[in-house]
Amino acid sequence: MSKAAKATAKTSARSKAKAPTRDSRLDPPSDLGANAVGDISAALNLLLADVFALYLKTKNFHWHVSGPHFRSYHLMFDEHGDQIFAMTDPIAERVRKIGGITLHSIAEIARTTRVIENDKEYVEPSDMVAELRDDNKDLIARLRSAHDVCSEHNDVASTSLIENWIDEAERRMWFLFETSRRPDSSGH
Repeated sequence: MSKAAKATAKTSARSKAKAPTRDSRLDPPSDLGANAVGDISAALNLLLADVFALYLKTKNFHWHVSGPHFRSYHLMFDEHGDQIFAMTDPIAERVRKIGGITLHSIAEIARTTRVIENDKEYVEPSDMVAELRDDNKDLIARLRSAHDVCSEHNDVASTSLIENWIDEAERRMWFLFETSRRPDSSGH
């Protein structure tokens, strides 16, 4: 076999072992390297799946809350849901801006999310508050983790967005924490 044929065979074998390539027409120009785009996209797509799942869980509780605190819980869950949903487009668009591919379907969200569903027919309102408090606490940790990935690759735009989302999630967790507290001896 000639040298040229051997080189072609080696190149062909290597190209078969590589991951499928993307259509470069979909890649916007970015000064972030391929490793950075991959790492950041993976971190943001995990967040996106979690945010969609937390949004739906929050709206589920908003729709199904009942009891003496109905109005305040219903309105709080609605406000929180709107705030959570408002994160989805900026996360997905950030992935695309840097040249990554983002989530495509509800099935992909379901496979990717780390948020535990609650599709019970009835959930005590106090349990709703406690679950959402804990879910927001988990989201804060995940936001910090994604921030670390973005910071490691000097992606200041993503870190800036994430910093605001951490602040919003901390506020939601604070409200849910205060709402979950038991009344003192005076009833307050």
